[in-house]
Amino acid sequence: MTPPGPVGDRFRRFRERLATEGSDQPQLSDERPSTASDAATARGAAATSDRHPVRGDGAASGRRGDLTARRSGEASGRRGRRRGGGGEELRVPEAEFTSYYGRPVLKAPVWKWDIAAYLFTGGLAAGSSLLAAGGQLTGRPALRRAGRVAALAAVSASAVFLVKDLGRPARFHHMLRVAKPTSPMSMGTWILTAYGPAAGVAAIAEAAGALPRHGLLGLAGRVLPPIGHAAGLVAAGTAPALATYTGVLLADTAVPSWHEAYPELPVIFAGSALASGAGVGLLAAPPAQAGPARRMAVAGAALELYGAHRVETRLGLLSEPYRLGRPGRLLRAGRLLTAGGVAGALLGRRSRVVGVLSGAALLAASVLTRFGIFYGGVASARDPRYTVVPQRERVEARRTGMDLPADRAAPPEV
Repeated sequence: MTPPGPVGDRFRRFRERLATEGSDQPQLSDERPSTASDAATARGAAATSDRHPVRGDGAASGRRGDLTARRSGEASGRRGRRRGGGGEELRVPEAEFTSYYGRPVLKAPVWKWDIAAYLFTGGLAAGSSLLAAGGQLTGRPALRRAGRVAALAAVSASAVFLVKDLGRPARFHHMLRVAKPTSPMSMGTWILTAYGPAAGVAAIAEAAGALPRHGLLGLAGRVLPPIGHAAGLVAAGTAPALATYTGVLLADTAVPSWHEAYPELPVIFAGSALASGAGVGLLAAPPAQAGPARRMAVAGAALELYGAHRVETRLGLLSEPYRLGRPGRLLRAGRLLTAGGVAGALLGRRSRVVGVLSGAALLAASVLTRFGIFYGGVASARDPRYTVVPQRERVEARRTGMDLPADRAAPPEV
C-alpha cells in the first residue's frame, strides 16, 4: 500500500539519506559476496523505486544534489561520535534540557532585591538586640544604647521591605489568623510580631534620661528603665529565631541551591547576624566598652565562614551558583571583609579609628553575604541543569542501592 503524499515524501528523503551515508562509508572490497539480506534489501529498494518514481527534470535534480551534499556534510560532521567512546554511533546530538514544552523547568523566584535587603535588616536587628543585652548585663551603657537603637531601626526597615514585597500591609495582618508550625513563613510572621514591640519598647526606654524628673513625665522616666530592661531581654531571647528563620524559609523552597543547603543556611545567617551586631558595637561604642562586640565578631565570623565553606564545597554541582558570576564575587568579597573586620577588631582594640573601620567592614560583609546567597539561589533556579542533573543522580543512586533494573528506576519519558 502506497503511503500518503507527505509520508511518502518523508520516506523517500529518509531513503536518500541512508543511501548517501552508506555511499560515504569505506568499502573493504568491491567483490564482497552478496548475502540473502543484501538481496532482500536490493529488491525492497527496487520495489520502492518503482512505486515512487523520481522526476528527471534538471531543477529537481539540482535541488536533490544540494540536499544530498548538505546531508552528507551533516552526516560526516556527526560521524565518529559514539556514546562512551564505543558502542552505537550517535545520529543525533545529546539532549540539552532548556525548557519543558517551551516553559522553564523551574520557575525562578519573583523576589527582588528588597527581599535580600530584608534578609540583612532582619539579621542586623537580631544581632543588635543580642549586643544590647550583652551591654545591659555587663554594665556598658554605650553598647546597650547603640544596640537598642540599631535594632529598632533595622526591624522598622524590615517591616518596610516585607510590606513592599507583600503589596499591602493587610496581608501581614492576615498571616496572623493562623499559626502553622510547619510553615517557616507563618512562624516568621509570629516571630516578627513578638520581637518588634519588645525591641521598640527597649529603644524608647533609652529616652528616659531626657525626660523631666517631676510630674507625669518624671514618673514615665522612672518607670521606663526597668520596663526597657525586661523588653530588651525579651527581644534578645527572640533574636536567634529572627536571625535563622529566614535561612529555613529559603531552604523550604524548590530552588535547588537553597533547598540543598538547608543545614548550612541557618548557620550562615546566624553568623552574619552576630557579625553585623558586632559591627554596630564597634562603630558606636568606645574601645573600652566594645569587649562583647569583639567577642561577637569572632563568633559570628567563625559561623559564617564555616557555613559558606560548606555551601561551596559540599553541594557538588549545586555549589556552582555560589562560586560563579555575581553571587561568587559577592560572597568572596564578603569573606575578605569579614576576615579583615575580625582582624581589625582583635588587633586594634585600643584604637577608635581601627574599631570604626572594622565595624564598617563587618556590616558590609553581612550585606554582601545575604545578597550573594540570594542571587546564588536565583541563578540556580534559572538554569535547568541544576534541576535535572541532581534528579538524575538521585534516581541512579536509588537504582544502584536497590539493584533495580534501569527501566524501572528511570523516570517516565515524555
